Amino acid sequence: MVIFGIESSCDETAASIVKDGREVISSVIATQVARHVEFGGVVPEIAGRMHCEAISSVVRRTLDEAQMKIEEVDAIAVTAYPGLIGSLLVGVNFAKGMAMTSGKPLVPVHHLRGHIASNYISHHDLKPPFLCLVVSGGHSHIVEVKDYTDMRIIGRTRDDAAGEAFDKTARTMGLPYPGGIHMDKLAEQGNPDAFTFPVPKVSGSPYDFSFSGLKTAVINTIHNMQQKGIEVPTADMAASVRQSVVNILTDRFMLAARDTGYNKLVLAGGVSANSLLRRRMSEICAKNGCELYYPELKLCGDNAMMIAAQGYYEYLAGSTADLSLNARAERSIEI
Repeated sequence: MVIFGIESSCDETAASIVKDGREVISSVIATQVARHVEFGGVVPEIAGRMHCEAISSVVRRTLDEAQMKIEEVDAIAVTAYPGLIGSLLVGVNFAKGMAMTSGKPLVPVHHLRGHIASNYISHHDLKPPFLCLVVSGGHSHIVEVKDYTDMRIIGRTRDDAAGEAFDKTARTMGLPYPGGIHMDKLAEQGNPDAFTFPVPKVSGSPYDFSFSGLKTAVINTIHNMQQKGIEVPTADMAASVRQSVVNILTDRFMLAARDTGYNKLVLAGGVSANSLLRRRMSEICAKNGCELYYPELKLCGDNAMMIAAQGYYEYLAGSTADLSLNARAERSIEI
């Protein structure tokens, strides 16, 4: 079965054709990073306009790359939630138009479910059930994936997401957008024990995350040093922040894994590209006899391959929509 996927939840306009949820036939991504750099982050109105400008050519290039016509696909999957509402609407409405003119089924996909599905492309042998740590700029979740479309949230952030903590502290350090990537590279040159930051815990919710206090502590430390005329050792700061965030993520994730009995563990989302997170989880899983899966780097960021992959399983489960489908900025992965 061949699924055409569209992704436009933030600042990447993407389309892809994927066979049976695992085999990528074609993929095209138009990134907006260069446009948003000057603002230090994504400007929603600009993102929406750029999606409008790019989506037609992205879809056409995807079909041309696959040497296919839209009539040859079995269904059209699109990210319908969550994300920037203006950006989501561009993809959803374009997909609705494609479905109406081609007569193909329309399949709404949850963005975070798509991130989890990126692992099905990288690891053809991976099947649920498993426990997944989904970490990105806007989300930090521990998700029990019982089946391809049956998921339960075990833990979540109560405030900022891990990726947001990386991006905002990176901006305070003067690193360019997207901050998390630049911080990860710089951290390789620094001393992770140079600075000590608080480790927030959520009372009564041992698997939940909180990064707001950590982010504030880092920003205050940097500002205090600057006000005193002390040069901020950026490499050491980056390494210390990265270690703090990764320690929190891995500690909560492994606690949830032990308590729920899962030994098949999965990473997903933009922050799953973080080199220290990958190394630390690999070490922990090797020590504890757990299986670990994470997507190829090209599949960590937003892309339509993951949407088409998850769209395949949503379609098999009967999750289709009519032309009244609307985008939503927020929606639980549990649906």
